[in-house]
Amino acid sequence: MPAGALTGLRILECGEMVAAAYAAKLMADMGAEVIKVEPPRIGDAARSRGPFPGRLPHPEKSGLFLYLNTNKRGITLDLTHPQGQEIFHRLVAHTDVLIHNCHPTQMAAYGLDYERFARLNPGLIMTSITPFGLSGPHKDYQATDLTLWNAGGLCYLNGGGPGSEDLPPLKPFGQQAGFQAGVHAAVASLGAFFARLQDGSGQHIDFSIQECLMGISEFAGIMPTYANQVVVRFTGNKAIRPLDIMECKDGWIYLCCVEEHQWQSFVDLMGNPEWASEPIFATRLHRAENWDALQVLLEPWVKEQSVYDLYHKAQARRIPFAPVSTMGDILASEHLRVRGFFAAIAHPVAGTFTYPTAPYHFSRTPWTLRRPAPCLGQHNAEVYGALGFSAQEIAQFQRDGII
Repeated sequence: MPAGALTGLRILECGEMVAAAYAAKLMADMGAEVIKVEPPRIGDAARSRGPFPGRLPHPEKSGLFLYLNTNKRGITLDLTHPQGQEIFHRLVAHTDVLIHNCHPTQMAAYGLDYERFARLNPGLIMTSITPFGLSGPHKDYQATDLTLWNAGGLCYLNGGGPGSEDLPPLKPFGQQAGFQAGVHAAVASLGAFFARLQDGSGQHIDFSIQECLMGISEFAGIMPTYANQVVVRFTGNKAIRPLDIMECKDGWIYLCCVEEHQWQSFVDLMGNPEWASEPIFATRLHRAENWDALQVLLEPWVKEQSVYDLYHKAQARRIPFAPVSTMGDILASEHLRVRGFFAAIAHPVAGTFTYPTAPYHFSRTPWTLRRPAPCLGQHNAEVYGALGFSAQEIAQFQRDGII
C-alpha cells in the first residue's frame, strides 16, 4: 500500500457529530494516523443518526458515522473521569494534532487545557472547533446546525427578497455547518503543522464555526459596506433571460441561453416557432422584460422533452443547459464511476455499502482505504497496549467504566 501524503502525522480526535470528525477524516484519508476517542458505552452521537440500513437504528450501522470515520482507529475513554484524563494525557504526549469540537462549557470538565498539554508536548497543535469561538460574549452559547447557519447569515441569504418576501429563511440540507467547519479546521491545523516545521513550536487554534460560515458567503458579507445592500435569495425578475429552471417530463433542467447566438440556437432547436420572432423577444433585455409571456410559451415545450435528450441536443449547439441532478443521478454518474469517486466499503457489522472517497487524485500518494470506520472501542487493546498498559489493566479500566 503506497504511503499517503500525511503518513507519519499523528492526530487525536474527540467530540461529537461532524466538525472534528470530518476534519480528522480529511487528514486520515491522506495517510495521517487518527485515533478517534469516544465516550464508553454510548459512543459518538453520530452513531445515533441515520441513515440506517432498513431504517433500523444500530450504533454500528449509521451511514453518517461510517462515512465520517474511515481510515481511523477508535477507542473509548471517559474524559470526565480523573483516570481517564490521565490516560488522555499520555495519548496527547505522543500526538501532533489534537482536534476536538467539545463545547467551551465542557472543555474544563474534559480536561482540555492547552497550556497543560503544551507543557507535556510543546509541539502539540490543538484545534478547538466551537460554535462562536473561545472569546466574546457568545462564547458559551449552545448551537445546532440550524442555529449556526442563521448565526452565519446564510439562512437569510436563502430567504425572501424582492418579489419573494413570503419565503422564510432556509438552511441547507443536513449537517453542512459541521462539514464546512471540518474542511476549514483541517486547513488551519495543517497550517499550524507547517509552522511547527519551521520553529518546532505548537499552538492553539481557536476556530469559530460562525465565522467560518460568514467567510464562505462570497460578496454577501461585504455588500452592506460596499453597496449599502443586504443580499438575499433573489427570485424576482432577472436582468437577462432565459435563465431559469424548468420541468421536463422526467426531471428538471437549467436553461441558460442569454447570449444572442445561444438564443437563436435554442429557437432553432425548438423548430423556429412563430412567436420567437415577436419584437418583445428581440434581445435578451426584451426577453427579461417580457419573461412572464416568454415563460408561458417555453414551459409547455420543455415539459415535453426528456432531460438528457434536451441537454445533449443543447450541448451539440453550444447552449449551456444543465440537468438538475438528484443524488441518485450522481451516484449513477458514469463520469464519477470512471474517476473512481465512489467505492464499496465493507464493514464487519454494517455490511458493504457505496461511499464517496476523495475529490482529488495524487499522482504519488493516492487515497487508499486502510480500514473502515471503527466499531465502538475496537482498538482499545491495541492503542492502550502501545501506551504500556497491560491486558489486566485494560480489563480493569473497562470494568471501572473508564474505557
